[in-house]
Amino acid sequence: MNFKLSLAFGAGIALLCGAAAAQESPTLRKIKETGTVQIGSRDTQIPFSYKTGAESAPIGFTNEICLKVVDAIKAKLGLSKIEVRYTLLNSTNRIPLVQNGTVDLDCATTTNTVQRQQQVDFAPSHFVTNITAAVKKNSGINSIADLQGKTVATVAGSTSMQLLRGFRKTENIEVQEIAGKDTADAFLLLASDRAAAYVLDDVQLAGLIANQPNAADYKLLKDVLRQEPYGIMMRKDDPEFKTIVDQAVTEMMKSGAIDKLYAKWFMSPIPPRNVNLNFPMSDAVREAYRNPNNKGV
Repeated sequence: MNFKLSLAFGAGIALLCGAAAAQESPTLRKIKETGTVQIGSRDTQIPFSYKTGAESAPIGFTNEICLKVVDAIKAKLGLSKIEVRYTLLNSTNRIPLVQNGTVDLDCATTTNTVQRQQQVDFAPSHFVTNITAAVKKNSGINSIADLQGKTVATVAGSTSMQLLRGFRKTENIEVQEIAGKDTADAFLLLASDRAAAYVLDDVQLAGLIANQPNAADYKLLKDVLRQEPYGIMMRKDDPEFKTIVDQAVTEMMKSGAIDKLYAKWFMSPIPPRNVNLNFPMSDAVREAYRNPNNKGV
């Protein structure tokens, strides 16, 4: 091999190695080096991600989906075991802690929005919800319009707060906002009558109400502010890692495994009070499973 040919060959190898290094998944590399997957969880988002005790690990529908993703990661890396570590997140810190590598997967009820897609990536949507309001049955409130002049609870940093503000402008109604730090904290504002209504995803409201000793005192309004898809969040610009996550979630949908998981968490008694949410799968959720996608709103 002459000198010029040798230089060209060496340069080609360098370029190939550089391309391979550029394509290497930083998330997979970190997981392989540490033997650990970091999952972002919640403590009160029944039945998606919640804790039954201070020292217990999170459980729930989304959590179980993520554990299937962990199995896929383990197989991809050829590891005999992977440790799962949880970090409790909230609506305001979840995106920054995904971006900075504190957590690898956010496994709860984060709405996939076009705006958030500029900051993070989403797996195929595993749930579709309706944004509405919970009120007490004796409140006299029967529609969103009836909230005129009332105090309304939302969760800080949630899309529900943004939708409520948009509705106020469109419908020209005046409400006083009061925010809770998480879903359970905001429900206390309604339960204690510091708020006349609580705007949130219908399924989360149903879960919160079902676990109240006086559940019969509450109702959900039929008005819907918007339909929203939930997606598992991960860092952007890591296509190899995203492919593994997407394939694992899609396989659950195509195989019917996610239907069984849905029945377990939405149509059967669940911890800690063995309450059955009796929340049948909607047409929107069925469509999401038939045609997996990560379209944002």
